[in-house]
Amino acid sequence: MLRNKTELKTEGFTVKATMKNSVVVGPPAAGAFRERPSKPTTFRKFYERGEFPMALEHDTKGNRIAWKVEIEKLDYHHYLPLFFDGLCETVHPYEFFARQGVHDMLEHGGPKIQPVIPQLIIPIKINSGDGIDYSQQKRENIGDLIQETLEVFERYGGEDAFINIKYMVPTYESCMIS
Repeated sequence: MLRNKTELKTEGFTVKATMKNSVVVGPPAAGAFRERPSKPTTFRKFYERGEFPMALEHDTKGNRIAWKVEIEKLDYHHYLPLFFDGLCETVHPYEFFARQGVHDMLEHGGPKIQPVIPQLIIPIKINSGDGIDYSQQKRENIGDLIQETLEVFERYGGEDAFINIKYMVPTYESCMIS
């Protein structure tokens, strides 16, 4: 029912026109492709304060970490969980130092690693199954790496390793069951 030129009432709602040539404006952009900065990790905070005994070293083979102390003498209870926390970093140099630091410490840590395993469960819960494939550029899927790491923890972490992992990551399934 048309009451006047600017108002139309039909089945419980009213449409009002303000001009003859009105333009419908769509909804604002959702921002699905907008970069969303992540919260700074504890790793980043420590790095920015200069609390890691390391520096970036450039050579003909690329970049590597120049450790300022012998890596075997590091306090693994303190540093290894921090480096694992930094694995979710995506910006250089944090991403590089976190990945390379974890690699170096695991390679040289020997018996110092096993006692730290319970502290590593929380930091590696990052992307343990969010469905996003992070492997496009580096041919590494962080979700797969986390799964492999949890399996290594279970195999070599002692008799309570599975219980501790399952408590912190309820979706984890044992790799020891045949």
